[in-house]
Amino acid sequence: MTMAKVRGIAFDAYGTLFDVYAVGALAEQFFSGQGAVLAETWRVAQIDYSRIRALCGRYRDFWALTGDALDFAADKLGLSLTPRHRQALMDQYAALTAFPENLEVLKGLKADGLKLAILSNGTPAMIESAVTAAGMRGIFDHILSVDAVKTFKTAPEAYQMGPDAFGCDAREIVFVSSNGWDVCGATWFGYQSFWVNRAGNALDRLGVSPHGEGKSLADLPGFVAERR
Repeated sequence: MTMAKVRGIAFDAYGTLFDVYAVGALAEQFFSGQGAVLAETWRVAQIDYSRIRALCGRYRDFWALTGDALDFAADKLGLSLTPRHRQALMDQYAALTAFPENLEVLKGLKADGLKLAILSNGTPAMIESAVTAAGMRGIFDHILSVDAVKTFKTAPEAYQMGPDAFGCDAREIVFVSSNGWDVCGATWFGYQSFWVNRAGNALDRLGVSPHGEGKSLADLPGFVAERR
């Protein structure tokens, strides 16, 4: 099937533009030998909580949910999370490191005349903080937070924010995520999807595949160029 001409690109934020596991280095300073596993457990709980709350219609904003997930991760691992350590880890999450290739790639796509957006589970404040810390201010035409619709991806209401903002069909937008579940959901919704599969993960067995895949965001411009 011939794909529609691309009019814009919507990016997931956490794990795609910003490295959610960058908190592991700080966690390691607090909990020697446990930093990486704390970061991993925290991330899994964060995503699980967003899914459970979306399924049950029990919205709680992503910042509060992220704190809940951190508390759970510390409890699960038997770590004593002091208020000081908790605040430091949450502050770090608000200013996550961007992957090194991302800024140059985004600037190139912007220079090519493409409209760019972030479509994220994060709150507006979380996204703005991360964008500022990464030096990405002014790059995105739209900053879209699911807080506006009070549910999380992969709910259709969350993905609908992209077409509404760009003023076009989902099939005219490339949705980019490093999360396999997210690109599957976006593909089902109707986006042209691109999976940034940095970790070389297997694709979830959901009977759907992304339209493109790369090892980093640097592989995205070639995919987009074929669709313009």
